[in-house]
Amino acid sequence: MGIILWLIIGGVIGWLASIVMRTDAQQGVLLNVVVGIVGAFIGGLILSGGSINNAPLTLYSFLVSLLGAIVLLAIVNLVRRGTVR
Repeated sequence: MGIILWLIIGGVIGWLASIVMRTDAQQGVLLNVVVGIVGAFIGGLILSGGSINNAPLTLYSFLVSLLGAIVLLAIVNLVRRGTVR
């Protein structure tokens, strides 16, 4: 059950981050899930001082994951286009 929850929440976070960064038309469902999960990992590393917790889903963890996904998309945009957008 846990992996299914990761995929669903990762998809939602990736989708929201792609809307914020205006890359939604370029991404599909699979890329949204990947961006959401990797973004959650990056956000956790940045804001928790390098330790990854297995914390329950809270508003704080959702926002940290969303911030990490936005940072990931900004880095990808910077590498691909030369601008963050």
